Amino acid sequence: MKFASVLALAVAATVVSAETNAERLARGLPPMAPARRGTPVARAKHSSPSGGSGQCNTGSVQCCDSVDKSGHGNSLDELLSLLGLNIPDETPCGTSCSPISVFGGGSGANCNQEPVCCEDNSYNGLVNIGCSPINIW
Repeated sequence: MKFASVLALAVAATVVSAETNAERLARGLPPMAPARRGTPVARAKHSSPSGGSGQCNTGSVQCCDSVDKSGHGNSLDELLSLLGLNIPDETPCGTSCSPISVFGGGSGANCNQEPVCCEDNSYNGLVNIGCSPINIW
C-alpha cells in the first residue's frame, strides 16, 4: 500500500512539472529552456560547416545545361515522360548535369551554365529533380 501511494505521488509530481510553455506564459512565467535530447552522434563535431556558399545538403553540387520547371509542356516534360517519371508540376529540374568541384582541380571545377543543388541525382545527369540554384563563387 505504501508503495502505491509513493508511486502515485511520483506520477503526480511528474505531471505537474510537465507543463507547457503556453501554460507558463498564461501564468506570466517565462518559457522553459529547450530540452536537450540529442544523441552523442548528433552532438559530434562536423568536419565541414553546413549550409553556406557552395554547400549542398542533398548531394553534390551539379552543373546543369538548363534548369526549368516541370508542367509547362516543354522539352523537359517530354524527357520526363520518356523516362516514365511522374513529377509534380512546378518542380525545378536540371538537364544534362554533371558534378562539379567547388575547390577547383580537375575538369569539373568550372561551371559555365548553372550551378545547382538537386534532391534526386539518380538519372546519371540526364535529368536531376528538385534543383535549386546556388552561388559557388
